[in-house]
Amino acid sequence: MNKNILSRLYRHGVQLMAVGIVTGIFSGIVVTFFNIAADLFSKYSKDVYALVRENPAFVPLLFAALAIIAFAIATVSKFVPMVRGSGIPQTEGAARGLLELKWYKSLPAMAASCLVCILSGLTAGAEGPSMFIGATCGDGTSKLLRCTDMEKRYQITGGACAGLAVAFNAPLTGITFAFEEAHRRFTPAIFICAFSSVLSAIITRNALYGWMNMPVEGTLSSFNLIQIPLKSYGFVALAAVVSGICGFGFYNLCLLSKKLFAKIQTKNALTTTYLKLLFPFIFAGVFGLITASVMGGGHSFIESLGTHGGTTQQSVATIFSSPVVVTLILVLVMRVIATALNLGAGVPCGIFIPMLAIGACIGTLVAKLGVVWGMPAEYADCIVMICMATFFATIVKAPLTAIIMVVELTWQFTLLVPVVLGVSFGYMVSEVCGARSIYDELLDSILDEQHVHLTKQTYVATVEDGSIAMHKPIRDVLWPSNLLIRSIKRDGVSIVPSSDTVLQVGDELSIQAECVDYDNFKVSVDEIVKPRKHLFSNKKHKSESKKSDDSSIS
Repeated sequence: MNKNILSRLYRHGVQLMAVGIVTGIFSGIVVTFFNIAADLFSKYSKDVYALVRENPAFVPLLFAALAIIAFAIATVSKFVPMVRGSGIPQTEGAARGLLELKWYKSLPAMAASCLVCILSGLTAGAEGPSMFIGATCGDGTSKLLRCTDMEKRYQITGGACAGLAVAFNAPLTGITFAFEEAHRRFTPAIFICAFSSVLSAIITRNALYGWMNMPVEGTLSSFNLIQIPLKSYGFVALAAVVSGICGFGFYNLCLLSKKLFAKIQTKNALTTTYLKLLFPFIFAGVFGLITASVMGGGHSFIESLGTHGGTTQQSVATIFSSPVVVTLILVLVMRVIATALNLGAGVPCGIFIPMLAIGACIGTLVAKLGVVWGMPAEYADCIVMICMATFFATIVKAPLTAIIMVVELTWQFTLLVPVVLGVSFGYMVSEVCGARSIYDELLDSILDEQHVHLTKQTYVATVEDGSIAMHKPIRDVLWPSNLLIRSIKRDGVSIVPSSDTVLQVGDELSIQAECVDYDNFKVSVDEIVKPRKHLFSNKKHKSESKKSDDSSIS
């Protein structure tokens, strides 16, 4: 009995953590250098656009270069379709077993495409692609170590968490996003894989930054949050209502953009993709020449909106010497248009930070309106954070991620209750209006574009001694996506299972599912309900068997 417990502890705990650490180190190295390159490319892009503004004769060359880059991105996306989009929907699809990443192609293609988009001056974030790159690192690790399908999905999840944590310098946000958005549930195995990958990735990132004598940045230092008294919660309500409604409006604008771009069709697939990408690249050129505040993901723009607790003014650069309010409205409009175009056309760049930047811009405008109505100026930073979190939660429907993200970006807890209230309102708006997560909508679109169709299948499997599922509640097992256990036959008696039902040896499971490939689905289920030697012993056995065969041939 003790030996069996130790064996299960090793296989389902220690081994999973060990592979998670390997995934985290791999992801930490790749994503760290990717984000360093993204920061450099963003600075180079702003320098190039500043040069073009000073020398209008270069404007035609700029737009010619943008057209060429759009064609190059279209060509890459033709051969590697997984790079189309922000990276997060693809990651969720892979974590749920609906998409195949093919890490050796997707990783370099996404990294190169996103960096080129950032260099081109698009409103492009690196966080979504960082999550995708981390997921491909997890996919590569699982395949190199010959993991099972379930273990591969764990490593994809761990790598994605690590990628987001490194890019954002927010480990808890990365872990929470895995539970809330990627899998929509909490299991001990997902937690083990996520925290081991994130922890090792953050340590790896810090070690690399220390080796290169570079400071680790990520917090919003210009925001000084103070406690808002109960009598001023009317301004909190105003911020929540405005940002929640704006978030729902932006959500619908993105869906409309996706539908409009879907109508662009030609006889040649490459031409179709090129025409779609041409729109966001041309608009990026126009917006970039107007102001640098629209370029890049928006971290520096969000930082410029802080007032250090009302002691200073926003440091955002004005447009054509216009008042700050007019500048903010113009930047808001341009960022909304640019982000919607990027999403609709499938540009390989992130929308995570751009959405936060839009929410922060809305918050700054609401704060200025509040000051006119008698709100103390020191509450301005708080209003910005509330609007940013509420706007994000309304669109992504990940309230816990939004709350934890604000805490990790500012390392201040004084605003926790107002942020919870704002995020709750935003989530309620999306629920009442029947909105899904924007990433779920994008995932469905990707599945349609790649002709991935789900078919209903049934399968009967028996839980065997030594399997992963043995003595576990149904909810704690990472089953293939869209799976339902309709009944369990135990000792000749049929029972209707719930998520709390603990599986026993000999249980006959009647399974119904919607799957992409029935044969792969059966293999995935068998890996869960049938015993399997742990990874490294299995590899050793195969190696010894191969040596034996070679000696026999000799």
